[in-house]
Parts: sequence; structure tokens; C-alpha cells
Amino acid sequence: MEKNNYKALLPIGVFLVLYLGLGIIFEYGMKIPMGFYSIPIVVVFMVAIMVACFQNRQLSFDSKLKIMGEGAGDKLIMTMVLIFMAAGIFVGVVGRGSAESVAYFMLSVIPAQYAVAVLFIAACFISLAMGTSVGTITLITPIAVAVAESSGFGVPLCVASVIGGSMFGDNLSFISDTTIAACNGQGVAMKEKFKQNFKIALPAAIVALILILILSINSDISGTISNDYQLIQIIPYLLVLIGGIAGVNVFIVLIIGIVSGSVIMLATGATAATDLLSNMGSGASGMFETSMVAILVSAMGALIREYGGFDALLSVIRRIFKGSKGGQLGVGILVGAMDVATANNTVAIVMANPIAKEMSDDYGIKPEKTASLLDTFSCVFQGIIPYGAQMLVAISAAAELGCTISAFEIIPLLFYPMLLLLSSLVFIFFVPAKK
Repeated sequence: MEKNNYKALLPIGVFLVLYLGLGIIFEYGMKIPMGFYSIPIVVVFMVAIMVACFQNRQLSFDSKLKIMGEGAGDKLIMTMVLIFMAAGIFVGVVGRGSAESVAYFMLSVIPAQYAVAVLFIAACFISLAMGTSVGTITLITPIAVAVAESSGFGVPLCVASVIGGSMFGDNLSFISDTTIAACNGQGVAMKEKFKQNFKIALPAAIVALILILILSINSDISGTISNDYQLIQIIPYLLVLIGGIAGVNVFIVLIIGIVSGSVIMLATGATAATDLLSNMGSGASGMFETSMVAILVSAMGALIREYGGFDALLSVIRRIFKGSKGGQLGVGILVGAMDVATANNTVAIVMANPIAKEMSDDYGIKPEKTASLLDTFSCVFQGIIPYGAQMLVAISAAAELGCTISAFEIIPLLFYPMLLLLSSLVFIFFVPAKK
């Protein structure tokens, strides 16, 4: 097929225009709450695939189906889908109520003056264990509002600390869909990607925590926050976290989490035996859209590659970005642009994966480094954009409690995502890569 065929990139353009355009109309024109997430992304991808199928008359439709089948049936894609399903079942089993226990436990043992720092640390741990920033924000934002109301801390600072901590865990978690997508897309072990990510994320988190503490020390606070908590329900999360860090196969780790979670939830009476299988099914169903996106993007990407679209895009990237450091920045900008357009860091990673993999080969970037860059830069942009699910869920959760805040009150206080971007650039340009 023709090399450097820019027309082959049309399906990506169609998807971005439709998704971003409709998102803006729904969110800001029609004022639909969570408007960006009212758009059926699977349907938009189907439209983009139809555009790809109508291109290139030299290939028969059967040949195009074969190419898409080979792309969707790739071992890494199937592994990704299976891990998505297993992670969904795990979350369905253990539930999310135990995450609140972590926050309330910490608030009960740490002086109220440091309550915002507690919110940040709790959000870091909970999202690291649960693998979801949106889920963490949904659970912890009501606690953040309660902290603000019972003390002298501002609601925007409390909510921003929750969002920042949630993005820390989402970036590093072994069961986060972003981690699963980045690692399987680049064919690397999660442990190796975690090592790359941790040394970038930890300095950013520490500096963010210091800034929060500085603001806390200068605040006039009063009051306390207390509630019941059951720390035993955290055990499955800890087992998954420890197993992942130790390098145990992700399927084994998730099976251990599912089994231990089932035993604990039944033993404590948190879940009835009749509801356990139903919860597993609900958890797996919650991963349906993410799994379908991975399959559809792979099918569409296979056609675009066959038509010469990736060669065209890579030729542009090579002209702009020079050397390994430039290539790393290019990967970050690529996934960041996808995230700004889709407002979904998992979708952004899945879309950027095949191009980033070829960039990794071209620029001599280690696959684990590429996976780390994809996850990190997508989390940076997703944590800051005012129309992202994280921001919208936080604002909505606060509004339900009678507290009205805007994204633009929160954004200046999002220390962690901004520092994560700075840390990423420092590691790209100033820290020598290990050979």
C-alpha cells in the first residue's frame, strides 16, 4: 500500500471531530450534566471504522475484514480485554464502601489541622488500591466537603487535593484501566512500568503534599470528622497491591483478590451470598465499553496502518521531534492531545498505543518507558481539563451536598497534576536514562 498516505488518517479525524464536537455541544451548548460522557463512544468508533472501510478501493471488503480481525485478535489486545474483565470482577466483589474506611480511619488518628493532607494521602492510597480515579473521587469528595464545612479549609482546596491524589493512584495502580492499556499496548510487565512511573510520580506527590501542608499551617481550622470504618475490608486491595509490586502475574494477583474479597465480604456480612455472583457480573459489565473500545480501536488501527496512515503520521513526528528525548516528548504530546480531544485517558492511551509503539522502535525508547509516558501524560491532562470525568464528578458530588464550586476554582489548586508534568519533563530532559 501507499506509504505516507495522509488520507488514511481520516477515520481518526472523523472520530475526534464527532466526539469532541458533540461533547462541546452537549456539555456547554445544551448544558447536559456530564455531557461528554453522554455520547456513546462505541457508536462514534463504529462510524470511524465505516469511514475506514469506505477508503482504499484497491482492497475488497473481505480483505478489510481480515485485516481488522487480525488487529482486534492480537494477543496483546485479547490479554488486555481479559485483564479488564478480571479487574472489573474484583471491584464488583470487594465493592467501594471499604475505601471510605481508609479516609475516616486516617481522619480519626491525625490532627484536624492536617485534614487536607489526609484527604490527599487517602485519595492516593484508595485510587492505588481500587485502580479508579473517578471511583475514588465519587467516594471521597463528600468527605472533602464535610472536612471543609467543619473546619476553616476552602472547598476548592479540599476537592483539588482529592482529585490530585486520585490521579496519583490511577497512574500507578496495577488494576487501573490506564495501566492495563499502556502495559499491554506496549507489551511490557506492569512491574517494569510501575518502576518507571513511581520515580516520576513520587517527587511530584511529595512536593504537592508539602504545598498542601504549607497552606494548612496558615489556615484557622476547627472541628472534627468521624464515622464508622472497617479496615478488614481493605485486605483484598492490599493483597493486589503487594502482589503487583512483587511482580506476580496479574491474573494470579486478581484471582487472589477476588477469592480473598469474596471470603471477607461474606464473613463480615457486607455482601449476601446470593448477591456475590451478581456483583461479579456487574463488575465485569462495567468494563464492557472499555473492552469494546480496545477492540474497535485495534481494528481501525490495523486498517489505517495498512493504508499507510501511520507511516504518514510518523514522518511528521520525525521531522518535529529529534533524538530519544524528543521522541519521548512526542509520545507525551501525542497521548496528551488524544486526551484533550476525548476527555478519557484510557481511550487516549488505546488510540495512541500503536503509534507510540512504532515511535518506541524508531527513537530507541524502552517499551516500559513508553508505557510510563503514555499513562503519565494522559493522567496529567485528564487531571486538569475542566470537562474531564474527574472534574465533573467532583463538582457534581459537591453540588449534591449543597456546595457550588466551578472547575476554574479548583484548577489553580491542582498541584499534583501540574507537578507531575514538571517531573515528567525533568526526567525526560535532565535525568540520564539507564541502559
